[in-house]
Amino acid sequence: MMGRIGLAVAVLVGLLAMSALAMAAEAPAGDTPEGQVWYKAVGLGFAGAIAIIGSAWAVARVGSAACGTIAERPEVFVRVLMFVALAEGLGVLGFALAILLYVL
Repeated sequence: MMGRIGLAVAVLVGLLAMSALAMAAEAPAGDTPEGQVWYKAVGLGFAGAIAIIGSAWAVARVGSAACGTIAERPEVFVRVLMFVALAEGLGVLGFALAILLYVL
């Protein structure tokens, strides 16, 4: 039960943080009407937050499996570390994509 509440709080904080970042950026002059800036910021906040939440879920699953694998076979550390880094890279890519879409 506490895990679901923690996940809900993390989702809410992520959405609010991404929306605040998107709202803080200034759009080019004449690019978007003032009434639509809010919708664009919230939409990109959702996109970035979903990418980061998905990445966190993947890192949790892959990381726990990696710990078990490394405990049994330490020689596969580098291979397992690449899988964890790949999952983390997806979160960074989603964040960068949300920022780039707001700017463009």
